[in-house]
Amino acid sequence: MEQTTMKGKYETLQNKYLEVLSKMYPSIASASTEIINLQAILNLPKGTEHVLSDIHGEAEQFFHVLKNGSGAVRAKIDDEFGNSLCIRDKKQLATLIYYPAEKLDLIEKEEEELDDWYKITLHRLIQVCKRVASKYTRSKVRKALPKDFAYVIEELINEKEEVMNKEAYYNGIIDTIIRVGRSRAFIIALCELIQRLVIDHLHIVGDIYDRGSGAVDIMDHLMNYHSVDIQWGNHDVLWMGAASGHAACIANVIRICARYGNLETLEDDYGINLMPLANFALEVYADDECEHFKTQYHGDSDALSRIEEQTEMKMHKAISIIQFKLEGQLIQRRPGFHMENRMILDKIDPEHGTVEIDGITYNLLDTKFPTIMWSDPFQLSKEEEKVMNRLIQNFKNCEKLQQHTQFLLKSGSLYLCYNQNLYYHGCVPMNEDGTFREVYFEGKGYKGKALYDFIESSVRKGYYLPDDDEDKKLYCQDLMWFAWSNENSPVFGKEKMATFERYFLGEKESHEERKDPYYRLIENEQMSEKVCDSIIREFGLDPQVAHIVNGHMPVKLKKGESPIKGNGKLFIIDGGFSKAYQKTTGIAGYTLVYNSYGLKLVTHLPFESREKAIIEETDICENISIIEKLAYRQYVADTDNGKILQQKIHDLELLLKAYRNGKLREIAEQ
Repeated sequence: MEQTTMKGKYETLQNKYLEVLSKMYPSIASASTEIINLQAILNLPKGTEHVLSDIHGEAEQFFHVLKNGSGAVRAKIDDEFGNSLCIRDKKQLATLIYYPAEKLDLIEKEEEELDDWYKITLHRLIQVCKRVASKYTRSKVRKALPKDFAYVIEELINEKEEVMNKEAYYNGIIDTIIRVGRSRAFIIALCELIQRLVIDHLHIVGDIYDRGSGAVDIMDHLMNYHSVDIQWGNHDVLWMGAASGHAACIANVIRICARYGNLETLEDDYGINLMPLANFALEVYADDECEHFKTQYHGDSDALSRIEEQTEMKMHKAISIIQFKLEGQLIQRRPGFHMENRMILDKIDPEHGTVEIDGITYNLLDTKFPTIMWSDPFQLSKEEEKVMNRLIQNFKNCEKLQQHTQFLLKSGSLYLCYNQNLYYHGCVPMNEDGTFREVYFEGKGYKGKALYDFIESSVRKGYYLPDDDEDKKLYCQDLMWFAWSNENSPVFGKEKMATFERYFLGEKESHEERKDPYYRLIENEQMSEKVCDSIIREFGLDPQVAHIVNGHMPVKLKKGESPIKGNGKLFIIDGGFSKAYQKTTGIAGYTLVYNSYGLKLVTHLPFESREKAIIEETDICENISIIEKLAYRQYVADTDNGKILQQKIHDLELLLKAYRNGKLREIAEQ
């Protein structure tokens, strides 16, 4: 009886669903046409996915890698022309596609027979364009076409069987483009279209922010990118916490910008007023050289005057002390975070200039703490409180920062399962034996995927909960700071963040940040594959075919480290986009390209400048390794989207059946 009732409810729901579907496809003809279209799409090759990680504000290198598709553009040129073009011409064509306007400026000054060059180049670009468009439907290509040249480009890249003399037809179009003076604009449009079509989807595996000064430009670009997802890194979550108005997150963001010479990111790019902090720092630390708070500049430190440099050093120290105080308050109100060992200000002996950390007494490099009240070292002074209140309002009311944060929330997550690959930044917290470590929040334990889901939900609540739900919102905001720096955070993965030690202690051993057992396990030849399999299963994927793509920890190639772990099941693709890491890594990052034939790992050299790339036609793809070649070419039917399309075909076939057996009546189309 119960089974009969359930069957009846299912049939009722199905009939209601088909009635809704019939509004979209009101006839046998329209439903049949859509089935045919969807079936055709399933038989197209899978689109190319491009994976980048740990960009850390390095905008120029990021844009270059995005433009060349980590070698995908050059591969299309090689596929199309083979040995019919010399290497010099291929390099020029590739550079033109990456930087069309800038490269044209040079060529137009140097080329004597410019019209001939235009004609040859237009033909070559059209050939490349045909190749990159061949794996998409005409409808998808049409949507990507630039408005001004949409009709002409569509004519040129689609074969016209009805045209008897196609060569004359196409030459006529190209000759006219040159004659009416639209060559330059048309070449730029074709180059941008090729860039757009070479990569179907972009994955960013965390840490867009901090270190470099170009995070705002990167975020603006990603917001306009045709198809992208983001797996949040701990730096991204920190900025999201700051945007929500969380004081400890804000202090960390400002301190890191000061440390890496990126205060202009806050002041110029986001328009956040730092004058209250500057005035406070100049007054309180007037007699303090703040010598241990020098900025780690990427560029020429002479760009700042001595006065500007001193001001930034004082601001750097002022916000650091505020940060340590705010973090101490947070740890006190959240004993469940188990971070009492990171409450350090109360361990300072001001008389002797020492501090006790983990049972060891150290001499302090800097003993000037004019704002600390030793009876309650974590209490902000009245002036510090005023500064922080101003900064909180500035961060919460910064329209551009709020837009970027909402984009991160809309397009991002802590992890992503996509086409049989698992993407995350950091690590899955583990015990030494390879089991998932259980982490408790308010008396409830979470581990593995459940830990990711809980923290991700908390991040969203920390930003979106209304201010009148003050206690819950603050707890979730505190969890955003937890994600930034706690040893049990999947996007941090170290026992501590030794910020205080790096500023105040000379002993290098105190600066060490021991990694989560996860990192030792994936290096262990006997354990790594087993660990990878357990993670893949935990997130609902098949260990026989799935991979893990991991950011966060730079791969030190100079020391012989490999980005490939677990017998080819895990790829760590943070090789050092950030200039701050390149001395230790020896390279400038890894990227991953996943096309219909397999997976390629691309090693990048440091990017010197746009000018060098354009003039010398240099590229930074040092090595492209095929790390997995598929047994058969993948098609849309093999992807996650293909499964959705197949379900839609199934539903439309049910609709056709309902029309044909009289359950539903066709609607006359207007």
